[in-house]
Amino acid sequence: MLDERKAAILRAVVEEYIRTAQPVGSAAVARARGMSVSPATVRNDMGALEREGYLAQPHTSAGRVPTDKGYRFFVDSLAPTGRLDPSQSHQVREFFARAHGELERMLADTSRFLAGLTHYAAVVVRDAEDPARIRSVQLVSLAPKLVLVVVVLANGAIEKRSLELAVEASPATVAAASAHLDAALEGRSLSGQLEVPPTGDPALDGLASAAVAALGRPHDGAEPEPQVYLGGAASMAAAFDAAATIQRVLETLEQQYVVVTLIKDVLDRGLSVAIGAEHGVEPLADCSVVVAPYEVEGEQAGTVGILGPTRMHYEQTLAAVAVVSRRLGQALSKGSEER
Repeated sequence: MLDERKAAILRAVVEEYIRTAQPVGSAAVARARGMSVSPATVRNDMGALEREGYLAQPHTSAGRVPTDKGYRFFVDSLAPTGRLDPSQSHQVREFFARAHGELERMLADTSRFLAGLTHYAAVVVRDAEDPARIRSVQLVSLAPKLVLVVVVLANGAIEKRSLELAVEASPATVAAASAHLDAALEGRSLSGQLEVPPTGDPALDGLASAAVAALGRPHDGAEPEPQVYLGGAASMAAAFDAAATIQRVLETLEQQYVVVTLIKDVLDRGLSVAIGAEHGVEPLADCSVVVAPYEVEGEQAGTVGILGPTRMHYEQTLAAVAVVSRRLGQALSKGSEER
């Protein structure tokens, strides 16, 4: 635990370093708002903070910079719910007032919007097990023994499965099975247990059962995977001085599996922020991650996140991620009700 004066000095160092990206000296801290101690006292306390692992000194004659431990203390001392400035709040309202269309486009647009709002890389992850409800089911006959199952979800997503039949199905049977499935499955979750009551018509029931079985497996035979929408990766380049660091970060962001695993691990640990080495992804050791889940109709459907340098504007970023994740969930839930 830090005493009140050291805590204030540490916060002043973090805020100044975030603002300038330059090592912070004792004179600058002594001039900070709310400080009423001499540069000599500040210098002594900064030395103590360095020995305790909160600050580091890049060069002997330089000022200090925060360590991951220093950033963690700073983040933990922030108010639980930050607020966006009026301009950013207006941008969020305007974006979600215009945000419509298919789910995939909306998630991609949201990642780009959040990246523009924060000037960091933004990621929106749609969970593999999406809780969205079924809006409609249609069977389309492609050939005498080939039927396409098309499911439209309430959030705008469309799922398709090809169904190869052992025997030919007449157009009348396909139409009847389509209507039966649509009535039986509307409002059900595609990721839940799907059951269709029998009609007594062997051909119709056999086709309906085959369609339900097809919906229970991924369209390509593989296990379902989260969908990742990344925006603003190029913004990361402006956040780092070293070209090698920029290249390493950008290459890692291109690996969707790494990004999904990183975000899942942060959430599983009950964190909203993972700083530097805390998240355990070595190529991103100079980055922090801010995450928040979004919900559709009261169930978690995915995650909104920001990846930026450890020298990020944490208070603004936390507020932006919280607001955008909440508004995204509200927009998707509202879309479900309207559909």
